[in-house]
Amino acid sequence: MKIGILAAGSNEGELLKRFGSFAQMTQEMFAGSDLSFQCWDVCLGEFPNSYRDCDGWVITGSPASVYEPLEWIDPLEQLIRDISQARQGLVGICFGHQIIAQALGGVVEKVKAGWGLGVDQYRLTAKGMTWFGVESLSLHVIHQDQVVTLPEGAELLAGSEFCPYGALSYRSHILTIQAHPEFSGGYMQALLPAIAPQYITTSEAESGVRSVLSTPANADVIVQKMTQVLSQSV
Repeated sequence: MKIGILAAGSNEGELLKRFGSFAQMTQEMFAGSDLSFQCWDVCLGEFPNSYRDCDGWVITGSPASVYEPLEWIDPLEQLIRDISQARQGLVGICFGHQIIAQALGGVVEKVKAGWGLGVDQYRLTAKGMTWFGVESLSLHVIHQDQVVTLPEGAELLAGSEFCPYGALSYRSHILTIQAHPEFSGGYMQALLPAIAPQYITTSEAESGVRSVLSTPANADVIVQKMTQVLSQSV
């Protein structure tokens, strides 16, 4: 199956050299699957001609916020609605999680709790345990925006004290997660210091790195389910 990666952002500089772009990291996450990929840098105004150009779609993370007045946000939201109406497989990661919720009627805000950095512990709902077969997940996170109001049709799969709406499903063809299953521990250890002090404080970066070192992420079950959603084999 051909999967379109809608890249809403990318690494830059040394991080890009060492770890690749967000689209490349996303594609590597699905290594070993039967999926093939094509990428559009939607953050640069690159869009497919139609949702019909691929069998399924993934929307990556981004340094942008979904509520910013950026020219590419509206066409991305319309593409999301087209994909959803066509019942194609759709996966959203971090920014992707948020923009899908917003496009379908939800609300995303920058929360007063501040940054979630490092590893967050997601507790699964009954529906989430059915989907993933586990009761909890340790996942890499870096965000201060969150989905605060669910759109109609969204079902809660998992969340944490910091991020109550951490993973959502829409019927069986859309799966979104606030966390980053595509981010390795090594990448997180490089990323957090790299964005301090421009975006986060040095102490926040150090605390996030400590949580990464002390708590291994177990994102494999997420990736497995994402693959099933994209393959429409759920």
